[in-house]
Amino acid sequence: MPELSAAEIRDKVLALGPWFHNLDLNGVKTAPDHFLGDYPAVKWCRFAQAIPADLTGKSVLDIGCNAGFYSLEMKRRGAARVLGIDYDEGYLRQARFASQVTGLDIEFAQLSVYDVGALAERFDLVLFLGVLYHLRHPLLALDLIREHVVGDLFVCQSMQRGDPGEEPLDPDYPFSETAIFERPSYPRLSFIEHRYSGDNTNWWVPNRACMKAMLRSAGFVIDDNPEEEVYVCRPGPLPSAYGAIYPARPPAHTIKRVGEVAA
Repeated sequence: MPELSAAEIRDKVLALGPWFHNLDLNGVKTAPDHFLGDYPAVKWCRFAQAIPADLTGKSVLDIGCNAGFYSLEMKRRGAARVLGIDYDEGYLRQARFASQVTGLDIEFAQLSVYDVGALAERFDLVLFLGVLYHLRHPLLALDLIREHVVGDLFVCQSMQRGDPGEEPLDPDYPFSETAIFERPSYPRLSFIEHRYSGDNTNWWVPNRACMKAMLRSAGFVIDDNPEEEVYVCRPGPLPSAYGAIYPARPPAHTIKRVGEVAA
């Protein structure tokens, strides 16, 4: 792509707007008036040290990549391959333009988190940042990510609200126990029926205890919590036989239909 002038970049940024990621494209800011400030750079600086500084030879999957801020950062750290996926084609147009302007070779594809199994590939590092609370089926998404695409490291970030505390819980309680559910620090996922912060894609907001419990339930081991909303995990053993609703499928010839015997 021929090098663009600042004026040409500015015109294209306006044409592709509005932007949620405030990127610096050769001196042109894409969202200089973001209500969260220089976002997501202000978030990234709080947990950047928790991700390997050298990703040479590594593959990265950025789920819900938006305009590609984190994809760009992973490529800058030397990742051999970075794939950013998002369901919103508008965000992907922004991400592709940012990749072109910066000269960083990144792949982008329109794909839902619920369809990550279609990639048929595990990645050394999977990013899932600022997506979970936008999903109607958040635990299913975590199950599918664990089942299909995480090879080694998984970094998850979600908005959290409610009590920030945690307390030990017994592995089981009798049916007569009800008070446990009234404790502020009990794992809780709050449902948003209409909007939160003017956004009708905000569906669920976990408290801290719930976020950690969901990750463990999906089969992740939490290695680090470098920022209050960020969890660095690795795949571990599934806590029970009741894992992902849509597990990785066996080869077609082994699938039995009712009344049939597998070949």
